[in-house]
Amino acid sequence: MTKNIVSLKNTSLPIEIQNQFISLELKEKVRFLSNYYFEQVVQYRRHIHRYPDLSGQEGATASFVCRCLQDMGLSVQYPVAGHGVVACITGFLPGRRCVALRADMDALPLQEHTGTDYASCRPGIMHACGHDAHTAMLIGSLLILNTLKNSFGGTIKAIFQPSEEEYGGGAPEMIEAGILHNPEVDVIFGQHVTPGLSSNCVGFREGAFMASTDEIHLTIHGKGGHAALPAETINPVPAGVAIVQGIQDFVQTHAPKDTPTVQNFGKFIANGRANLIPDTAELSGTLRTFDEIWREKVLNYINAFAQETARKMGCICEVDIRRGYPVLYNSPEVTSRAKKEAETYLGKHNVTALPTRMTAEDFAYFLQEKQGVFWRLGSTGDNKNTTFPLHNSQFDIDENALKTGMGLMAWIALAELCR
Repeated sequence: MTKNIVSLKNTSLPIEIQNQFISLELKEKVRFLSNYYFEQVVQYRRHIHRYPDLSGQEGATASFVCRCLQDMGLSVQYPVAGHGVVACITGFLPGRRCVALRADMDALPLQEHTGTDYASCRPGIMHACGHDAHTAMLIGSLLILNTLKNSFGGTIKAIFQPSEEEYGGGAPEMIEAGILHNPEVDVIFGQHVTPGLSSNCVGFREGAFMASTDEIHLTIHGKGGHAALPAETINPVPAGVAIVQGIQDFVQTHAPKDTPTVQNFGKFIANGRANLIPDTAELSGTLRTFDEIWREKVLNYINAFAQETARKMGCICEVDIRRGYPVLYNSPEVTSRAKKEAETYLGKHNVTALPTRMTAEDFAYFLQEKQGVFWRLGSTGDNKNTTFPLHNSQFDIDENALKTGMGLMAWIALAELCR
């Protein structure tokens, strides 16, 4: 258990406000509880932010999450697939549907420069992608839903996932551990904070939303020697140049119309000198796209073309393709329902349609197994740090987003259970 854990409240409401609460309609109850638990969830988020954990090392964060859930009286399953945490809330009314809500918990290897009083106290580790907020908001949603157990039937399954930032992701391991069963999940939801939208806004996209991602690592073996004696060497550099150009030409020429595709090499190391031909050249790049069939075609081409081009130039090319996350595909039917409920809860003017994103997310694995939606939650406010991009050392969120996100997730979950 981590030190300096913030104080936790019981989920029961004080007697003096219960009569006021009982008279509210369900939507207003969710809003009331979002406000009631807001400061508590802010403290949760700041604690998690102050003590970040890298991918695969989320033990302290997971222990904190377990403490929060146990203080609600929930039964907690831990550890799951490393440092994953799972908990369920069953409503008091009749119902068999199960709605899963997921948050990721890991941080990034980055030194924080926000200057806040809750900045990371762990050198070189920072929540620069908002996973601290995702975790805190899911806890907040559970606080709301646990208070409203007499208002719904069925089950809420909360999934706190490790290792989203690390290839090949914590989602496949949690799926393999069986977390989508017992009870069987009918639909799954996730959300991600995003700069550029204000903290009272959310965005949705039906269908393909986020790209697949793969890493390409090539090692070209030649024969080093003196640059003035080319007949005695086999230079891997021209082979690398030909491979890079050929792959990018193929992608630009053959990419299907209306299928965004990015293929780039960001690393090319041939550690020779002006007059020294190296033995090897190392190249690393990425492929991102929105069509799984096209993705396979490109990867197969890269493998064959790189080896054949190197062979023709007297070299040998080792190809290491590290498969990343698949295309994140939001169920159009479920997305349409979730967007409608978001408009009901937040107002139509605070709900927007989003373009595709070339970034990737391992929530895609859950959406290959179950219908669901991954949406973006605005995190920009008046503080200039909230305008910095994700993965930036000065990234921060407007904490009002926590209120928006935990309430919206609870409301959409309730709507699905009541279908």
